[in-house]
Amino acid sequence: MNAVTTVFMATAPRGLADLVARELRELGITELRERTGGVLFRGMLAQGYAACLHSRVASRVLLRVAEFDAPTTETFYAAVRAIDWRAHIDPARTLACEFTGTHPTITHSHFGALKLKDGICDQLRDACGARPDIELERPAVKVVAHANGTQLGLYIDLAGEGLHRRGYRQRGGEAPLRENLAAGILLRAGWPAIAAAGGAFLDPMCGSGTLPIEAAMIAADIAPGLRRDYWGFTGWCGHDAALWQQQLEQANERVRANLALSIRGSDQDAAVLRNAALNAERAGVASLLRFECLPVTAARPDTANGLLCCNPPYGTRIGDDEQARGAHRELGAVLREHFSGWQAAILTAAPEAARELSLRSHRTHDLWNGALACRLLRYDLARPGAPARAVGERPAPDPELVASPGARMFANRIVKNLRLLGKAARQQQVSCYRLYDADMPEYAFAIDRYEVLPDSAVHLYVQEYAAPDSVDAAAAQRRRAEALAALPGACGVEPSNIHLRTRARQRGSSQYTRVAQRQEFMLVEEDGLQFNVNFGDYLDTGLFLDHRMVRQRARAAASGRRFLNLFCYTASATVHAAAGGATQSLSVDMSATYLEWAARNFRANALQRESHELLQADCLEWLREARKPIWDLILLDPPTFSNSKRMSAVLDTQRDHAALIEECMRLLAPGGLLLFSTNAQRFKLDDSVSERWAVTDISTATIPFDFKRNERIHRCYELRAQAQLT
Repeated sequence: MNAVTTVFMATAPRGLADLVARELRELGITELRERTGGVLFRGMLAQGYAACLHSRVASRVLLRVAEFDAPTTETFYAAVRAIDWRAHIDPARTLACEFTGTHPTITHSHFGALKLKDGICDQLRDACGARPDIELERPAVKVVAHANGTQLGLYIDLAGEGLHRRGYRQRGGEAPLRENLAAGILLRAGWPAIAAAGGAFLDPMCGSGTLPIEAAMIAADIAPGLRRDYWGFTGWCGHDAALWQQQLEQANERVRANLALSIRGSDQDAAVLRNAALNAERAGVASLLRFECLPVTAARPDTANGLLCCNPPYGTRIGDDEQARGAHRELGAVLREHFSGWQAAILTAAPEAARELSLRSHRTHDLWNGALACRLLRYDLARPGAPARAVGERPAPDPELVASPGARMFANRIVKNLRLLGKAARQQQVSCYRLYDADMPEYAFAIDRYEVLPDSAVHLYVQEYAAPDSVDAAAAQRRRAEALAALPGACGVEPSNIHLRTRARQRGSSQYTRVAQRQEFMLVEEDGLQFNVNFGDYLDTGLFLDHRMVRQRARAAASGRRFLNLFCYTASATVHAAAGGATQSLSVDMSATYLEWAARNFRANALQRESHELLQADCLEWLREARKPIWDLILLDPPTFSNSKRMSAVLDTQRDHAALIEECMRLLAPGGLLLFSTNAQRFKLDDSVSERWAVTDISTATIPFDFKRNERIHRCYELRAQAQLT
């Protein structure tokens, strides 16, 4: 088993699957795909063990035994019984069975688990003359059946019980967080980067200490599974004890014994703090943190920067609503008065109580604490006089200009957009979106809002549409000044984090022209992936936000496919395809600058370059010379117009798209898919394309919520061979 690859599923708490995917990539696992409730990945047994040992956020790691279609109870039982379970289960030991998901005829999970048990035990009795005993608590092997309609998967639960059971917490407070949810909160809040930079950690309502303990384990690189005393794979017949021991030894070597960090937890309940201290001792981090018996009103920072993270009472399971409101009110006052320069992350299930914080969160995430819907509220408590963290300098706005009628009118529109678009962004967990797009014609700007890692600092990329000659230059300058004066207050953004560009039609090589030389790249997140953006050096940031859903399409279609990305720009779509399970990719662009940028994006996501090639070439010439139809998925996204001297011919997408599509379809393997996209505003697909190929216009479906004001922002089509129209 350890010499061959197999399929695993790492299940995840609701809202945290992207963090599990990130963890798996950091473990060197490249063949993975996010799914509802978890991440499907392919690897060897060592990688399955590594996921069990090192994932802080996953709930379980399951090894797939079989997949099949079973529309009835009888076909399900027969399919289970047809498997040779001797490869997995010793009939002299114990077994547990679980049935999850939704099936049209197996509507009760207990009944589904019973039929699963019957199929396994009957097969083993026939083959061995014996069957395992059933043991629900810590069995030798646990088998899980998961149904998605009539499609079922059978899995060995390698963890055996939830991975949140680290082995250190025997008694919690009244409403403890699960350990993996606590770790997910810390990762969402950027704690690893804050710790790496020497920042401190404080939970002023720490209860049984889960958040401080998980913070210490992250900072010390202690694998969360190191102290578990039970694993579901140790009783499994495929277990490789030597391989597992090697994983443990390597994890122990990574532990950082001495941390020059302040990690603290405080609470006003002395009894619960005694439990917290015992938990920290069992976790092996007692020397790395300290607990103090203090009310939240006495919480103070001990360094200039850090992360305050806590889970205040909700008023649903602990105390009453007034207690919850009071706790939030006290916490908000402490944050405002004493923690400037820090980051804060507050998990709450009490929206009314959360308003008592009297702070504006810059990012929110929907999470679940068991069956309880919660929100993670994140706050940037930067000092008013803190040094600029962005490229470039912009002076503070003139108060008189801020108060002008034009600036107030513009600010009102921005605040309205933030409320409406920000809500949609939070619901879809989008951190970079278009905030404003010439909504008021006299203020002709496109404004994109980016949250920059690791602390989600907000940057605005303001593109001013060049005014026509008919517009008075002084009036245009005045409106620009009003808009720039209004933005910091309306968006809660430092003036130095606002980046202005003038947008005019680009021709030829000017699209590649560098306008500055700072080379200051910043990381942003999209769908659990990280991308480099640059606000100062080029006319574009490196990530076309209107193509967000096109990239998602490429990712969804990429599993097991060979992907070709033409006119790849910074190869963000290739990163998505690789994350979606593309087995091979080639990204072609004539700009060495953008290909180096693409390489940065690959490195940011720990993608192995052996299977993902970057090629500097004229796409027109490359297409003419390419011969073999080996690509299963192609993305063709040419510039609207280019007459660069480095190209062999002038490219006009409206005029040339039929020929480009013809060349791409020639390279498409049987059953393949071509995604063709263009930002040409007046684009019309040539009739010959629809006559020859099976074309689906997916333009409307690929326009993100923040670009609905301009549904001609791009056109996008799926193309297949006509034979695939059935």
